[in-house]
Amino acid sequence: MFHKILIANRGEIAVRIIRACKEMGILTVAVYSEADRDAMHTRLADESICIGPASGSLSYLNIAAIMAAAELTDAEAIHPGYGFLAENASFAEIVTESGLNWIGPSPESMRIMGDKVAAKQKMAEASVPLVPGSDGAVADVEEAKIVSKKAGFPVIVKASAGGGGRGMKVVHSEASLPNAFSMCQTEAGTVFGDSTVFIEKFLEEPRHIEVQVLGDKHGNIIHLFERECSMQRNNQKVLEEAPSPFVDAQTRKKLCAAGVAAAKAVNYVGAGTIEFLMNPDKSFYFIEMNTRIQVEHPVSEWITGVDLVEWQIRVAFGEPLAFTQNEIKMKGHAIECRINAEHPFKFTPSPGTVELYHAPGGRSVRVDSFLYTGYVIPPYYDSMIAKIITHARDRPKCIRRMQRAMDELVVLGVTTNQELHQRLLANPGFQSADFNIHFLERWLNQMHL
Repeated sequence: MFHKILIANRGEIAVRIIRACKEMGILTVAVYSEADRDAMHTRLADESICIGPASGSLSYLNIAAIMAAAELTDAEAIHPGYGFLAENASFAEIVTESGLNWIGPSPESMRIMGDKVAAKQKMAEASVPLVPGSDGAVADVEEAKIVSKKAGFPVIVKASAGGGGRGMKVVHSEASLPNAFSMCQTEAGTVFGDSTVFIEKFLEEPRHIEVQVLGDKHGNIIHLFERECSMQRNNQKVLEEAPSPFVDAQTRKKLCAAGVAAAKAVNYVGAGTIEFLMNPDKSFYFIEMNTRIQVEHPVSEWITGVDLVEWQIRVAFGEPLAFTQNEIKMKGHAIECRINAEHPFKFTPSPGTVELYHAPGGRSVRVDSFLYTGYVIPPYYDSMIAKIITHARDRPKCIRRMQRAMDELVVLGVTTNQELHQRLLANPGFQSADFNIHFLERWLNQMHL
């Protein structure tokens, strides 16, 4: 097994990876920006090294500084976590070409799945269901009109290199198509450095459901069932759960088979997520693949008993998966709430000093966080400061356990979205699982807060 791993990330995912490494007997190297000098991950790692100023572009996105840190500390492998450089195929290539091990999929797999047009073409070859629309890139407005008429309005224009809700425009009529198409191309070129766009039928009332996959270097690929990720605001997930309360056994079988087929199409190695949109009639379509560990991976871990970060490391080292698909059983229900340092309803960020932090505990409550009393939350990074995850024998019990855990959480000194979660968990629509990806935003609009 690896002797020492460098973690090219920060926050709760860096802490999560360090914990997995400690349990495996692997030494860890934390990298940090000047703003993160006193961060939890620097304290838990065996070694820590500063890689630049507070700005992420000058530190956590600084490939030269990260590679220098790996060389200085004699690290054998690099784990990128999520965000920052986690899905940067060029970084993965630099790591492997330098003789280090990349804990993630091959750069080739990342490039294919990171390019939405190339990904769609691969999925079509693998018979994975696709949203009706263009077969590939759409060159101009005239082609856009032809594709849109065939798919039927409304359609969505998407940046091929897009992500995180950027580079997308919903179009409801042919008259508004030229302007939307032009704006999307411009935004794609500005934000992602690639103005390629494609067009899909816009599904109006879908759920966002994803399949967790895990592959090794010996051609074995399995799934760990699905996650329900429809609780979103501005295309950002707020709460996730596994399994989906909407998916029946027959649909689950088809959905998970499609997820495995998608991963096999790119010879996937490591932990990855195939994302689908599902209509009210349970028809579903591939939208993209995340070639990294996901924020919401703990809910899949809890219902299957598989440590995804540990197995990311093991398969990167070359070990075959120690279990077959038939050995992966689903047990109970799990929910994850993302705790952000922000106003619960205005969503304005709230950096500052944590005057008091008390994490919830008790049976089947997990907290993934980097908070401690006295910690100064910097204003430079994502606002997520903790994840609370609960597990129970069924969904109603799991919701009640999460409500209890949320009531126990104390974070003083900064504002968090704790109240948003408390209200959401008590919402009859959420409790009855009668929702789709628009539920949260519609509910917030009704509240007039």
